[in-house]
Amino acid sequence: MEKLELTQEWDKTFPQSDKVSHSKVTFRNRYGITLAADMYVPKNAEGKLAAIAVSGPFGAVKEQSSGLYAQTLAERGFLTIAFDPSFTGESGGQPRNIASPDLNTEDFSAAVDYLATRTDVDAERIGILGVCGWGGFAINAAANDTRIKATIASTMYDISRCTANSYYDKMTADERYGMRQQLNAQRTIDARNGTYQRNVMNPKPADDAPQFMKDYYDYYKTKRGYHPRSINSGQGWNMTSSLAFLNAPILAYSGEIRSAVMVIHGEKAHSRYMGEDAFKKLKGDNKHLLIIPGAVHTDLYDKTDIIPFDKIEQFYKEYLK
Repeated sequence: MEKLELTQEWDKTFPQSDKVSHSKVTFRNRYGITLAADMYVPKNAEGKLAAIAVSGPFGAVKEQSSGLYAQTLAERGFLTIAFDPSFTGESGGQPRNIASPDLNTEDFSAAVDYLATRTDVDAERIGILGVCGWGGFAINAAANDTRIKATIASTMYDISRCTANSYYDKMTADERYGMRQQLNAQRTIDARNGTYQRNVMNPKPADDAPQFMKDYYDYYKTKRGYHPRSINSGQGWNMTSSLAFLNAPILAYSGEIRSAVMVIHGEKAHSRYMGEDAFKKLKGDNKHLLIIPGAVHTDLYDKTDIIPFDKIEQFYKEYLK
């Protein structure tokens, strides 16, 4: 595996729990990229445990929201890992700061590979949890990976849909063509320069900016959620990364998922329609939709008094028993 430089000190945006043991682990995905993860194990755990892999939001790192979810679920009895996606955070892959609907879905299955081969994990009791854009990848992974027995998508985005159609599906075909022209022109510039231009994420919003842009800034650019390795906190995406999502819808087969799925969204989240539409495609009596009263999109990133951890624990204990 690629040798990664992993930070050993506690550099999370949330306090360390004294109820779980924490360590760094690495594993490879099917494309040979080495992924870095934080593992959380309940103290005094015995026997083979149910396990959960967590990632997201899209453009975040494991020291932010996904780590909070993973540590909290470990406090409740699960072995968990929060991982950095390929090309981001402490994980490997070149060039840096790119995303792909295929690779990011594969990253979840690679996490399942890792968990399923641990001696302290029951390979028949593995679940996944994706936050924001990784909620969409989680559902896509569940459609393809039958080893995943329970999936939660929290405050989910469908990154393919949002990229190709913009918010509320308002983008026209001509506008999408214009985006392709811009992104492909950038490819030529990058090829000529031998570098990859990055975009600017979450700049300070104007007073008349949509509230959700202010919410993103409040999480990623302030002490509340800022992390120097986070794309959304300042590093920025490789600008041409969006190209893959224009041509690759990720939820085409979600209606064929047979395992349990829960979609969680805030009542006032600007992204709520994506979660509800994803839920409508799911079939079976083991599919659940949970709308959190009054919550906005980023409330479900880190507000432990709003994130429904009791319901999340109940869901996993029912379907990973």
